[in-house]
Amino acid sequence: MGQYMFPYLSPHQSRMCEPTEWEMALARTIEDAFGNSAYELHALIDALNASRVRPRAGGTWTIETFTATLRELGA
Repeated sequence: MGQYMFPYLSPHQSRMCEPTEWEMALARTIEDAFGNSAYELHALIDALNASRVRPRAGGTWTIETFTATLRELGA
């Protein structure tokens, strides 16, 4: 019997297009924050503000700008 293959399992199956450089930088920054134990939302916002990644409209990250960004990105 052959090896079982999942019928369709792709981590990017809902992706409409390739992520932009800004989206990739945001993802890396979030992953780094989690890697540094920033598990609470306030700690994540602090880590984002300490990074070079800014919201698309500029300024600083807030809970509101972060959640709106994730909603916009479909995350």
